[in-house]
Amino acid sequence: MTQLQVVTQQISIESPGSNISAYLAIPEGAGQFPGIIVLQEIFGVNPHIQAVTERIAQLGYVAIAPALFERVAPGLELGYTSNDVELGRSYAEKTTASQLLADIQSAIDYLKTLPQVAPHFGCIGFCFGGHVAYLAATLPDITATASFYGAGITTLTPGGGEPSVSQTGAIAGTMYMFFGMDDASIPPTQIAQIEAALTQNDIPHQIWQYPGAQHGFNCDLRASYNPAAAASAWQHVEELFQQLTRSRL
Repeated sequence: MTQLQVVTQQISIESPGSNISAYLAIPEGAGQFPGIIVLQEIFGVNPHIQAVTERIAQLGYVAIAPALFERVAPGLELGYTSNDVELGRSYAEKTTASQLLADIQSAIDYLKTLPQVAPHFGCIGFCFGGHVAYLAATLPDITATASFYGAGITTLTPGGGEPSVSQTGAIAGTMYMFFGMDDASIPPTQIAQIEAALTQNDIPHQIWQYPGAQHGFNCDLRASYNPAAAASAWQHVEELFQQLTRSRL
């Protein structure tokens, strides 16, 4: 697939209770493009998430990565040491589902103001963002969701309350999910629970489980990077988001 040239910038968007920063990538040239919300790991909108945002824009989408920890850690960009993991988790524990959804909706609403954006939206999330993507899929504007190794979907929700899997019936579009079979944080029984919930609620979905892949297998900056699994998963992501392109024809 031909990759487009993109323009990137750090922006600020209005969200309930606070302005939050976001990383925006827009394809160069004329035309309108579907919008994609990129949801960060616990490490913030760091170089990896910025690179993913740019990669999506190169495919012909306007991509935006809102800073989900803005209220507790403005400008956060962590690496992948054990200390970074501990710090990132501490920030994730301070979030709530309602605030995360409000920030994601604010990012969508911002994209709607851009002349380059067609009114078709998807989201993609990794790690913490993979869990949040499952919640974001319940927003009416989101019709295609890619969730990478989101832990805790069957056991908790950010800020407390019923596990996020309980919201499955409200998912508004297609769900693609990607897991590593050697991911110690997501037991196979939990993946089976998620698939059962999606099936019972008639949510269009596909789930891929990669042998030998660990948590974070898509990130080429992490020791757990698995090039084969990452390449396969990304091909499916492209297929998923092409549904948004077709829907605007």
